[in-house]
Amino acid sequence: EAPFGVCMITKGNEVGTAASHEAVGCLARIVDFDTEEAGLLHLRTIGGQRFHIRARAIEKNGLVRADLELLDADPEVEVPDEHAPCAALIRRVVDDLVTREPDAAQRMIAEPYQYESAAWVGNRLCEFLPIPLKARQKLMELPDPVVRLQIVHRFLQQQQVL
Repeated sequence: EAPFGVCMITKGNEVGTAASHEAVGCLARIVDFDTEEAGLLHLRTIGGQRFHIRARAIEKNGLVRADLELLDADPEVEVPDEHAPCAALIRRVVDDLVTREPDAAQRMIAEPYQYESAAWVGNRLCEFLPIPLKARQKLMELPDPVVRLQIVHRFLQQQQVL
């Protein structure tokens, strides 16, 4: 039940020698797992609150432990009218996922769906869009969900999605 931290690797690999990583990440919680494939553990996680790493230490077994500061949750702000097409797009994506996977526990996106929330809409689009990892990281670090949504909206327009 204890959450663990997830950060984007900047140098190195997920296994072996401890990798270098971004200073901002998010907490994750395991909600399901399976070992269908011998030697592989598949985890299903849900992301949580963002954090900033103040210091880190690497244990003898390679596990990275960190002293971190939890960042404030995104403020609750409604999707501005000019970004309503983004909310409509993520609604279509979710509707498609619901149609393809009727079992809510197996879907790639967890309920509740908050189509009116600028933070929720922007964050879900960041999850699903083919945004380069470095740009995705910078978007996650932004403290203002409307600015995040504005940037995503501009990206969607440039890609002629909206």
